Amino acid sequence: MASMLALWLASVTIAAEQPNIVFVLTDDQAPWALGASGYDQAKTPNLDRLFSEGAHLTNAFVVTPVCSPSRAALMTGRYGTELGITEWLHPTKDAKKGLDPETICWPEVLAEHGYTNALIGKWHLGLLDKFHPTRMGFEHFFGFRAGGTRPKDPPLEKDGVVQKFEGLTTDILTDHAIEFLKENQKRPFLLSVHYRAPHRKWLPVADEDWAPFENMDPKIPNPDYPKLDVPKVKNATREYLASVRGVDRNLGRLLRTLDELELSDNTVVIFTSDHGYNMGHNGMWMKGNGHWILTDPPAGTTNVPKGQRPNMYDNSLRVPAAVRWPAKIKPGTVITETISNLDWYPTILAMAGVPVPKEAGARGHNFLPLLEGEVIPWDNDFYAEYSTSHQTRTDMRAYRTPEWKLIRDFNNAGRDELYDLKSDAAEAHNLIDSSDEKVKGVIDKLDQKIRTKMKEINDPVLSSTGSSSSASQ
Repeated sequence: MASMLALWLASVTIAAEQPNIVFVLTDDQAPWALGASGYDQAKTPNLDRLFSEGAHLTNAFVVTPVCSPSRAALMTGRYGTELGITEWLHPTKDAKKGLDPETICWPEVLAEHGYTNALIGKWHLGLLDKFHPTRMGFEHFFGFRAGGTRPKDPPLEKDGVVQKFEGLTTDILTDHAIEFLKENQKRPFLLSVHYRAPHRKWLPVADEDWAPFENMDPKIPNPDYPKLDVPKVKNATREYLASVRGVDRNLGRLLRTLDELELSDNTVVIFTSDHGYNMGHNGMWMKGNGHWILTDPPAGTTNVPKGQRPNMYDNSLRVPAAVRWPAKIKPGTVITETISNLDWYPTILAMAGVPVPKEAGARGHNFLPLLEGEVIPWDNDFYAEYSTSHQTRTDMRAYRTPEWKLIRDFNNAGRDELYDLKSDAAEAHNLIDSSDEKVKGVIDKLDQKIRTKMKEINDPVLSSTGSSSSASQ
């Protein structure tokens, strides 16, 4: 009896020490579309507050720059190739696909250690019941299983039933997130809020979110890019920033609720996105499955039709990321180390004092010591992958160091790219055909890094393309 009481007291003590976690994930959120990133035309006071009150991760990336495989990597700490999810899940073509429920997701691990978990918003990891979020560690789900929904008056699933809700989608999701906070404040909780915004379609938004941009002549990154459709870029920029503003306003509602409930001190608030976004950068827009935004796009090929621009640019791979935890993280902390979305798995479990299950196969690394101000060894190299299969057909693999980035397309000759990131952060000058011996050496080195990683994760693309070591053949 005494031993049972001791165990119970120990479990109560652990639960009391565990922080609450609010994980806010946006859709198509550009890292540049924040006041905290230096873009003064973004009106994001609440995001700026969050980024200043905790840690700003300036080099946060995702391993695949499109929805479903990025979200799968976030949930599992593994690459999409390992999970059989390498492209966004199409509602008809991929209706029977999803994240294997046998995969151990980090919300499951938290649930096993006393957390009450809710997912509010977008899932996009399978439509069938066997792929439901409640099979992956979430006790509560309110939102939509598919990749998108309307920005206003959306059909959403509540208590297992899809019904229509009236109002702006971002506001509705936040209403239910606040309801969860109020009802579950007595025990450790994970609240994941996966907004649809700022994914297109951007409008309508609330009048107060549109007002700052209605008459704005926005700055765009390279207005002199040949054949850039400048009016289209500027109009899209206005609408996009208004959608971001809607996210910001609702984030403010969440933060105020935490303050009002006196939960802020013991709550980790994480903000990030499933991938980045281009808006006229390099003549294109959207993410990894990008489109040219030119008045006359280049000619297409068999696998890449005219108008398409599949890519692995930093603007597609890089995401905004901030972590606020008053008990552990000093305000104004800036983390410059390269972080990937694989790293959230072990880091969040470390925050909760929970070990990573060995059988999970998670590949990320715990960066909590960095958040707490420790100086630890850290590998700033980064590997990414994306095999497109809907609009285009590519097998892109990338290896990035702080100085260089090599992108290979194993399915399309002539689409390899090399960028000197130190002198060309905008990735405007492809050096893949350079005759410089130093550059050739960089290509060979990074090509081997790519192949080694592909072999490590049993990437089927490697076995289908042979063993040649040339990145530009």
